[in-house]
Amino acid sequence: MSVSLGEFQDAFAGALRGIEATLANPAAEWLATISAQPGFAVYRNTVMKGCVDALRANFPTVERLVGAEWMAAAAAVYATQCPPTQTQLIDYGAGFAEFLQGFEPARELPYLAEIARLDRLWIAAFAAAEQSRLELHVLSSMAPTQLAELCLRPCATARWHWSALPAFTLWRCNRECVDLPDPLLWQGEGVLLFRQQNRVAWQPLSRGGCVFLNACADGRTLADASTLASEAEPGLDFNDLLMRLFAAGVFTTD
Repeated sequence: MSVSLGEFQDAFAGALRGIEATLANPAAEWLATISAQPGFAVYRNTVMKGCVDALRANFPTVERLVGAEWMAAAAAVYATQCPPTQTQLIDYGAGFAEFLQGFEPARELPYLAEIARLDRLWIAAFAAAEQSRLELHVLSSMAPTQLAELCLRPCATARWHWSALPAFTLWRCNRECVDLPDPLLWQGEGVLLFRQQNRVAWQPLSRGGCVFLNACADGRTLADASTLASEAEPGLDFNDLLMRLFAAGVFTTD
């Protein structure tokens, strides 16, 4: 019985992960013959190593926190459960943070998934397509009513995240290879990552700032977004926030 190329490819990929083929004979027998060859084990190990190496490269801060051996073991488990679906491995590991949340050896490291999310945001900011940036002086020529109805659109190279844990401090100190503050304040933190001049930079972002950017990404007007930000963070200096966001080139004209 013949099978489609897609079915055979799926079965072949499953064999690489140690999953028994479900193809009907004689195709299944052919695949079983191939997978029984000594060279197939070498190929399987090469594929697995490529996945593990990609995850280690994509999540360097996670590895710095847990060590190379622990990271390699966790990456191997993840690669078995979630093999790559694209040829460009820079995008591999989209679900790694969620995986770590349910990974038993990481149970005593509740911040690890948040660190993985920030590593992932770094990649997203680094790999995003370039867009033209909106300059602050454009807003100065607008009437108050125009400003209120303006919808600021965050560019793809800007990413942000709010965590209930001190994830940004843990991530930043390990990313920059500097000592953690002593004592480390165990409180929520936000971060803004943005790409400028072909490099990814980062800075702290308050809760109100994260709420503001979320609202902008949802297409809310400047008036609505600023109101939501102020409600989330009473006392927020909105003018200072806006100046810092424009200095980072967060908004696009595209």
